[in-house]
Amino acid sequence: MTDTKSKILIIEDDPDVAEMLTAYFRTQEYEVFTVNWGEDGVRSAQQVSPDLVILDIRLPDIDGYEVATRLRGDRRTADIPIIFLTEKRDRADRLHGLEIGADDYITKPFDVQELRLRVRNALKRISQGSLTNPVTGLPEGALVDEKLSDVLGREGSALLFISLENMDSFREAYGFVASDDVLRAISLMIVNTMREFSRPEDFLGHLSGTDFVLVVPPANLAALGEKLRARLDQAMEYFYPIKDRDQMLGRKDRLGAKLAEIASLKTRGPNVDEIKAEMLTLKK
Repeated sequence: MTDTKSKILIIEDDPDVAEMLTAYFRTQEYEVFTVNWGEDGVRSAQQVSPDLVILDIRLPDIDGYEVATRLRGDRRTADIPIIFLTEKRDRADRLHGLEIGADDYITKPFDVQELRLRVRNALKRISQGSLTNPVTGLPEGALVDEKLSDVLGREGSALLFISLENMDSFREAYGFVASDDVLRAISLMIVNTMREFSRPEDFLGHLSGTDFVLVVPPANLAALGEKLRARLDQAMEYFYPIKDRDQMLGRKDRLGAKLAEIASLKTRGPNVDEIKAEMLTLKK
């Protein structure tokens, strides 16, 4: 830990949960502030300027969605990471929380070690300015944009896009720790496969948490894509516990990977957002 402790604001109306979280995160050397009401949470966030907010959805006055909406709408609190902590398990509830700007979503009953990791990752992402993914350590954000900008409109580079499917379903079934393990394992598989074809300027980064982009020579694109497709397809079932593997065969929400290629960048314009949007549409 650095000399300056990261500040966590906990907005939780259950006194037992609030007390437990407060004590736990203080032992982890965070500075912790706790309130039990939504309105108090909004005021505290404005006054304390926490580095992260752990927010329950079910509160006695305004709900956590309203708290998050207000925090995102105020320039003083707009960029503070928010982790929802809630009993709501429906996919619609989770998506609603993400739509209004939550950075993470954990359902009760929860594993406090898992929550600690989510807090650590969110704070790490902020401290690094979103330049690297906190789970895989691979470049994301501005670093990816810079690389794409360098190769667009030029010969000698091609793009391979890899999108992981149904990670939300896997995370909901097995938890964030297990899904992070999957993400790390897949990123390592991609790195190791790239090394078989590598050159110094080859690049691997995130377009999103579950979407990867590879910048490779056009001559290597087909063979690399074929090898990665085979290895990823073979690996997916092993991410499930043995007891669940048979029942996952053929299910639509099973882990998978889609790959797409852009073989030539010579005629591509300089707009990085356009090429990113094109790659993301390939997974639909």
